[in-house]
Amino acid sequence: MEKVRVRYAPSPTGHLHIGGARTALFNYLFAKHHQGDFIFRLEDTDVERNIDGGEASQLDNLAWLGIVPDESPLNPNPKYAPYRQMERLDIYQKYTQELLDRGLAYKCFCTPEELDKEHERQVNAGVAPMYNRKCRDLTPEEVKEKEAAGIPYTIRVKVPAGKTYEFNDMIRGHVSFESDDIGDWVLVKANGIPTYNYAVVIDDHTMDITHVFRGEEHLSNTPKQMMIYEMLGWTPPTYGHMTLIVNEQRKKLSKRDESIMQFVSQYKDEGYLPDAMFNFMALLGWSPEGEKEIFTKEELIKEFSENRLSKSPSMFDKDKLTWVNNRYIKDRSLENVIDLCKPFLEKAYDLSNRSDEWINMLVATYHDQLSYGKEIVGLVDLFFNDELNLNDEAKEFMQDESIPNTLKVFKNQLANLDEFTKESIQMCIKATQKEAKVRGKMLYMPLRIATTGIMHGPDLASSICLLGKEKVLSRLEQF
Repeated sequence: MEKVRVRYAPSPTGHLHIGGARTALFNYLFAKHHQGDFIFRLEDTDVERNIDGGEASQLDNLAWLGIVPDESPLNPNPKYAPYRQMERLDIYQKYTQELLDRGLAYKCFCTPEELDKEHERQVNAGVAPMYNRKCRDLTPEEVKEKEAAGIPYTIRVKVPAGKTYEFNDMIRGHVSFESDDIGDWVLVKANGIPTYNYAVVIDDHTMDITHVFRGEEHLSNTPKQMMIYEMLGWTPPTYGHMTLIVNEQRKKLSKRDESIMQFVSQYKDEGYLPDAMFNFMALLGWSPEGEKEIFTKEELIKEFSENRLSKSPSMFDKDKLTWVNNRYIKDRSLENVIDLCKPFLEKAYDLSNRSDEWINMLVATYHDQLSYGKEIVGLVDLFFNDELNLNDEAKEFMQDESIPNTLKVFKNQLANLDEFTKESIQMCIKATQKEAKVRGKMLYMPLRIATTGIMHGPDLASSICLLGKEKVLSRLEQF
């Protein structure tokens, strides 16, 4: 088998989107599973829409996920460079001239206004719009005359009549298209820049790309690309068109859909872990054998098979993502989780009078329940609030006649402590159980509500220790 070479080829018109990241990931896993190469290439011909930093953003976010290209504009292989389409214009020009010389392509002098008018006429007549081939049979003299007059032109391909383009898709199986449904499409725009369907063929061939995993929206592009391969006598790569990623309402993920964060950088900024994101996205349209869902990167590379890619849309399940991320956070060392949470805490709260020991204990208290870094801010709010605000349910619970005595006993126990530690507080809780003759819910719930203001929360002794002796005794005085 020839060496596997796959590519991810975004436009630098925006940041790394979840859909693009999934495409890159599946190409990467396939390449690494077969000891092949993963190439990053840039489709930057839509010059007006390119954004500053678009390329760097794509590469930085891929690297954060753990998807590092074997070749890219930053790590070129001289045999295949350059990797940006705008630096490859002379390569496209060479093949364009060949197609023109062989009569497989032609210059089209139709103006945008003429094309719009013809498009409108065809739509009104109820036929599928396609180019009417007005310039297809211009004589060499007519072409020279129009060029001499300085009339701008595009270059179109002569689509063969009555031809079937078919291929075996790695995911969808047999697919076929009829050439009669495809008009003579533009290879090179009037500004001399090639269109996507033309440039991608030359790029994939000259870079020895063997397999292409891409989104299903590219399926209809495949016959156009296949005809260029055929005209130039080249073998196309093996294609696999991945299904859509949909939201929880089963609608296609849209950049306007605010129910889901759309960009990888947003998850990075919220404190998700890159290896958890890698794991979660691998399950968007691919299923392993068995029930296992948590995998290391190495395990995913070993397990990955194109035969287990889904033919149905994959749902982006936010709850599943937070569950996966929580599993990864649980497995991280406390030191690592403190490093993850600390920037969020520093941004949200004044930590100037808090010791490192206190901050470490705060994060440790929530280590197991934390789903992503930024979540710590909302979880620990109660330790930075001086006011105790009980909800109606808590107020009603505190009406029980046994509670004042329980709280009085507990307050006396705490007041006598020399060292205010989690262990000494735990001993006070046990002593209160014995002296007040209460247990279970009627012991823990009143102590939690009176000290923290909430009915359910993390370890009670840890919470009381974090609040501090002075604040806790003051709050117990209120009941």
